[in-house]
Amino acid sequence: QPAGQAGAAPPSPPAVAPTGRRPPDRVAMAHRRRGAGVSGLQKQQAAKAKARQAGLELQANQVEVMQAQLKAFEENLEEFAAKYKKKIRKNPEFRKQFHDMCVTIGIDPLASNKGFWSELLGVGDFYYELGVQVVDACLRTRNQNGGLIEVGELTALVVRMRGRSAQAVSCDDVERAIGKLSVLGNGVRLLVVANKRLVQSVPTELSTDHTAVLALAQRGGGHVTAALVRAQLGWSDERIATVLDPFLRDSMAWIDTKASATGERHYWFPSLVDAVD
Repeated sequence: QPAGQAGAAPPSPPAVAPTGRRPPDRVAMAHRRRGAGVSGLQKQQAAKAKARQAGLELQANQVEVMQAQLKAFEENLEEFAAKYKKKIRKNPEFRKQFHDMCVTIGIDPLASNKGFWSELLGVGDFYYELGVQVVDACLRTRNQNGGLIEVGELTALVVRMRGRSAQAVSCDDVERAIGKLSVLGNGVRLLVVANKRLVQSVPTELSTDHTAVLALAQRGGGHVTAALVRAQLGWSDERIATVLDPFLRDSMAWIDTKASATGERHYWFPSLVDAVD
């Protein structure tokens, strides 16, 4: 250090040239990030809305196409019915096939006896009249079968009642007529037991236990015994009596005590005697 300069202050550090940059503004950066996030969400929502709208338009177009196809099918079906109405009236099998075609597009020619199909084919009145004949046949045979009759047997009886000159009917016609009788409540209804179709014309409510006994009777040639039910179904004596008693009360089953040497009761169901597999 030169003489005479003792105690002098040390030289200052060299000045740094300014760069022109400002320190980062953290608040502004946060705003920019937030803005970018909101914008992204808005774009995603807009894309979803656009996709949803496109899906709705596609669905509407598909429905419109299907409606047009069904309309065309219905018109063709009407032309078919008008062309073959005589055959539909006279031929039971052809009539069944026609009904099956109607079901595929949700048309019920039996829905009303005053609608278009009734006026074209007369099927509405036909099935209502057939329903009355079905009830008559059930009433005539109730004292013999207790109100339980096989569909084929009932159809044959109705055919005989109608006479040879009447329009032919089939089991399918009888079942459709029974369906029209549903407005009467539990008066007449179809009952399926195993592979047999029965018509019940008494108001007795049959449970699954009753149908199980009927199925067992069908396999046994038309009858059951308490011992058979106990062995095959594993029921108690009380349960067996609860199920069999209503059959006897309503005459749907008859008792035969002479069928076995032990005098055991055999419960015979007339409607199943001829329905042996």
